[in-house]
Amino acid sequence: MSSLSHTEIWTAIDALARRFDMSPSAMAKMAGLDPTSFNRSKRGEGDTRPRWPSTESLAKVLEATGVGFSEFAALTERVRPPNPRAVPLIGFAQAGSDGVFDEAGAPVGNRWDQIDFPGLGEDGVYALEITGDALAPLFRDGDRILVSPSVEPRRGDRVVVKTASGELLVKELARVTARSVELASLTREGQDLTLDLAEVVWIARILWASQ
Repeated sequence: MSSLSHTEIWTAIDALARRFDMSPSAMAKMAGLDPTSFNRSKRGEGDTRPRWPSTESLAKVLEATGVGFSEFAALTERVRPPNPRAVPLIGFAQAGSDGVFDEAGAPVGNRWDQIDFPGLGEDGVYALEITGDALAPLFRDGDRILVSPSVEPRRGDRVVVKTASGELLVKELARVTARSVELASLTREGQDLTLDLAEVVWIARILWASQ
């Protein structure tokens, strides 16, 4: 955390709360913390010694929201100087069409638009624009998720999965065995799935989302 400034840390906490349609106080309460933990009066803004959130409080919030630290750190890009880089963009509904991805899950063809993403450090990434509210409240209509086909997904990561039937799924990677892939739903209404490895064409890790 030493590479993140006082302002960046608190900005990321506020952005995380907005992602889940909460106030910082409500998010603190959900994580089992004192509701005033993230109040502005606790931040020491303008003081000679700014106050930082504790490592324990951050850990509890990330556990409660299911957000990894790398994704949390990406939220600080909102206050860092922009460093735009063009990445391919396509709507999620169109991404299931033939000829949009190669066998490794990298974008191909001429149906992709381009957008600039600030602070981008990964090669080969692309963006999918969410349509509808099937993944709400985590991802809402119009959100853009940044996906990497080259970063090895790990247990607990949010992923995009292409199946042999041509379906695109957005899930959490729960477990990978020698024969199957277990996927957890990102919403209470959704279904967990277990797919045979032969049914999975590729799995790509979701790095973060712009909202």
